[in-house]
Amino acid sequence: MEDDDDCPPLAVELPPRVPSPPEQSPSDASPVGITVITGYLGAGKSTLVNYILNEQHGKRIAVILNEFGEEIGVERAMINEGQGGALIEEWVELANGCVCCSVKHSLVQALEQLVQRKDRMDHILLETTGLADPAPLVSVLWLDDQLESSIVLDSIITVIDAKNFRVQIDEHKNSSSFPEAFHQIAFADVVILNKIDLVEDSLEDLEKHIRDVNALVTVVRSVRCQVDLNEVFNRQAYGAKNSSHLQELLDYSKSVPPSRRHDNSISTLCIYEQDSVNLAKVESWLEDLLWEKKSIMDIYRCKGILYIHDSDQVHTLQAVREVYEVVPARKWSETESRMNKIVVIGRNLDINVLQDSFSGCKS
Repeated sequence: MEDDDDCPPLAVELPPRVPSPPEQSPSDASPVGITVITGYLGAGKSTLVNYILNEQHGKRIAVILNEFGEEIGVERAMINEGQGGALIEEWVELANGCVCCSVKHSLVQALEQLVQRKDRMDHILLETTGLADPAPLVSVLWLDDQLESSIVLDSIITVIDAKNFRVQIDEHKNSSSFPEAFHQIAFADVVILNKIDLVEDSLEDLEKHIRDVNALVTVVRSVRCQVDLNEVFNRQAYGAKNSSHLQELLDYSKSVPPSRRHDNSISTLCIYEQDSVNLAKVESWLEDLLWEKKSIMDIYRCKGILYIHDSDQVHTLQAVREVYEVVPARKWSETESRMNKIVVIGRNLDINVLQDSFSGCKS
């Protein structure tokens, strides 16, 4: 059994630093990707972090232990404590080039200091503590590419205890509420289904329950969170460059039985529209859906491809809670069927309301 979720990574004594040749300045280099790691206490978050920090992967990785807990928010994270505030509690440098720190105050300042280090990191892992909803972090970390930020949100990873997840599923069947684990799955780009060696049930059945909540998620099975690191790094889940991968994810929603398309659980629905849409009307539709909340639907995430009127560009849509972005990604190819395809993840979803309201965006 794993019981080391509270154990920090072990520090190792470093040999004397050997001078290295000059590198790119932070302003000239490409942005550093940030991966947010969520999951219940005991699921294996720290086991995953320790595995990454001790694996010989050749990457310089920084791990930030975020101790905001449930109080994290945009306003709190942007607070400037100044020189009198304890910005970073301690840095621990590891033998394989990784670093680890604990942040109690300004997350943004800690990230800025991190990417300005001379021994620039290749990737940043942000392990949350007691944070069920990572959406407030998204609003801090997910920045427009045009801002030329030195950091970029790469993905959200949720670690799930496979054995306890079965218990949560069974409890959910006899309750009007839903486990917080379902909430974390809804925001995840990758779910690590951990401790599969302790599960006697069908893993395919567990994965189906995960994808019923979030059809967009990639599920990775693991024992003690020992995973292929290519499944963790460079996901680019919030970039516009991976739109071609969206089609197979959209197709999954067609297999969801109609009986699951209107209930009070967290689920995934898909909207299709053949005709081109007006960009301004789409933005108004999103703002009504995400900001005004005129219905009982609670939207967690949206992701899709848009066929915009009078444009030869594929536009991609990304939304997490109230934060959304619609950007041109590339030109439509001559062989593509131009149409709108949007995945919506949330609670109390009504496919008829979503489809009819989006149809109102047609030019």
